[in-house]
Amino acid sequence: MSKKQVKEELEQDVLLETFSKAQSFYDKNKNAVIGAAIAFVLFIGGSVGYYYYAEAQESEAQELMGYASQAYLQGDYQKALTGSNADFTVGFEQIINNYGMTDAANLARYYAAVSTFKLGNYQEALQYIRSYEVPEGIMGVGPLSFHAVIHTELGNHAEAAQMYVKAAEWDVNDSTTPYNYLEAANAFHDAGNNEKAQQYAQKIMDEYNNSDQVTDAERLLGMLAVAEK
Repeated sequence: MSKKQVKEELEQDVLLETFSKAQSFYDKNKNAVIGAAIAFVLFIGGSVGYYYYAEAQESEAQELMGYASQAYLQGDYQKALTGSNADFTVGFEQIINNYGMTDAANLARYYAAVSTFKLGNYQEALQYIRSYEVPEGIMGVGPLSFHAVIHTELGNHAEAAQMYVKAAEWDVNDSTTPYNYLEAANAFHDAGNNEKAQQYAQKIMDEYNNSDQVTDAERLLGMLAVAEK
């Protein structure tokens, strides 16, 4: 018998043995194997299905945002928030409730916070802004500052101060950072924490001495120095 024939027979024996073991495993675990296969197929199908569902949800939410945003830009905050039965339009509230996992719904939370704030409902505005996912970078500074403004209107000066500090350091730059540090210093002062107020006012003097906030920071430091005497 040639070496080639021997090799082929050995390979065939290995393949037969492997197949035999696989067949035996299948026979003993038939239900489990079939169940696992079905689960895998359903998982793949479900993932693909969810992707297209999420895309459709996002598209619908974005379209509805157009109507709500138009009312918002016109200053009709109630219509922007709740929609209009007469015009067959929905507002930010419905978008949040019906499309909660979409990017459009997240943006709607911010605009809902502003709308309720404009309508004088500060506690409701606070709830909306708390649920808003703040974007990274400079685009997140404004919402954080607005969050602090809501706290101020509610008399939560210590919370407002902390939020202004967060806004100042969210995207460090020569414009929004000293502005928010000054607001933080004033809020700390209103909260009765003069030590922190001095800390952030001094931070402006030391690190942002060319900013528009220097004069106000210097004035606050002078007032705090007098108060200590």
